[in-house]
Amino acid sequence: MCCSLVLLALAVPADAATGGAQPNTGMGETVLSGGATVDPSVAVTTPAPAATSAATTVARAAGRLAVPPAGAPVAVQRAITRANAIVGKPYVWGGGHRSFRSRGYDCSGAVSYLLNGGGLLDSPLDSSSFMRWGQTGAGRWITVYTNPGHAFVEIAGLRLDTSAADDPSGRRGPQWRPMRRSHAGFHARHPAGL
Repeated sequence: MCCSLVLLALAVPADAATGGAQPNTGMGETVLSGGATVDPSVAVTTPAPAATSAATTVARAAGRLAVPPAGAPVAVQRAITRANAIVGKPYVWGGGHRSFRSRGYDCSGAVSYLLNGGGLLDSPLDSSSFMRWGQTGAGRWITVYTNPGHAFVEIAGLRLDTSAADDPSGRRGPQWRPMRRSHAGFHARHPAGL
């Protein structure tokens, strides 16, 4: 977890935690100077979006975090923002299955966490269960690639995965990674409408 972007809002007055920023009452987030936002449900700062048109459909990496595209549906934006909270957490087999909140995450636990953040999943699933989740095939915004032994998600042009396959960084645990060159051996599933 990138500690410089995590805000611990426990027992800190709102003005102290946000540097005097004003709450955005429409989303429950606080807007910081420069346009960055704080989501109080996960206490994570989302980097300020780049100057983009409303038609932007591809997320971008900002260091180890991702910035949702301005033109994405709200569920996609929230899923990306929520996933930022677990980037850099350790890989823990079974992590994220008993509860969405965990000290670390395995592959399907990380996918479950992202989908729950977007309001698209009510309880964590394992990789085999994802083979029956949602709709068959790739989605426009979100695609879960799964088989009985592994799951990862591609969302708005980025991949959240615990596997470093096709990622020269080699970082372990849930990370935003480049898209995979091949999806051979995986079933593609997506949430309806996305």
